[in-house]
Amino acid sequence: MNNYKPWQSYPLISSQLSQVNDYLLKTIKAPIPSLQSALLTMVNSGGKYLRPTILILSARSCGKKELATSPKIIKLATSIEILHMATLIHDDVIDDSDKRRGNISIQARFGKDVAVYAGDLLFTNFFDLMLETIDEHEFLVKNAQTMRRILNGELGQMGQRFNINQSFDDYLKDIKGKTAALFSLASEEGAHFAGGDFDQVQLMADFGQNLGIAFQMIDDILDYAGGKKLNKPTLEDLATGVYSLPILLALSHDNLRLRLDPILAKKREMTLEDIGQIQEIILSSNTIEESRALAEQFSQKAINNLKELPSNKAVKLLQKMSQELLSRTL
Repeated sequence: MNNYKPWQSYPLISSQLSQVNDYLLKTIKAPIPSLQSALLTMVNSGGKYLRPTILILSARSCGKKELATSPKIIKLATSIEILHMATLIHDDVIDDSDKRRGNISIQARFGKDVAVYAGDLLFTNFFDLMLETIDEHEFLVKNAQTMRRILNGELGQMGQRFNINQSFDDYLKDIKGKTAALFSLASEEGAHFAGGDFDQVQLMADFGQNLGIAFQMIDDILDYAGGKKLNKPTLEDLATGVYSLPILLALSHDNLRLRLDPILAKKREMTLEDIGQIQEIILSSNTIEESRALAEQFSQKAINNLKELPSNKAVKLLQKMSQELLSRTL
């Protein structure tokens, strides 16, 4: 079990995040020991609880204190983490990943069948929490729509596999779904259920989307420029034809070395040496700097969203998180 406690990073809301962890352990119950073990492994594997943190801080930024610290907010934050965990497990099955958060992935440790059932069970846990916690049809619909946006983002990415002519707009549309949709839902729900007004709720939804886009862009940058000669995510993405931001920017500028090099044409037959050569091409161009500039644009948009709110400790912490996002290394 990982000794890391994510709430230690956020003293302002440490008690609430600890409650989220407790509620996760209480909520996730499986009838089969191996399945239960798989899920508890996921809970205790060092996740940062970023999305629950955003939901709770959004509640404290816009709402009334008694609502922002209510059991409903804890349940909503838990539901966001459960949905996130489910998508991660299924992603690992699809990508055949053997690592997750530095540990052996559930699909590698327990097998793909257990992993698929684990993800499915988490989806049912998510829906159970929604029905138990939300009594507004509008937000039940928003949760369903968010799941659809996540899926559409993944399907859009799948549809663009090995396409060297895909556009930045294609990429942006996909990451708005597969990554930013859950950030946006967390921000919007936190603000709404803590009593924020209509404008604040919309503002926080926009904040979450902008932050989620920046988060994914930084992820893409770290695949190529994370201080390692070669890393597993880079290999997995390229081997399955997923061309992330640095590759797309290089291709959009008609990087002849990348376009004419036969490596990308190998598709699933690329070797570790091939991936290393592609990484070298990326690092020798200016696409990492361009990618970072784009991430900074969306991070700044998120910060600008927050500037429209009355300042308080939660707003300041969200601003700090948005700034620190750009310098993260994991």
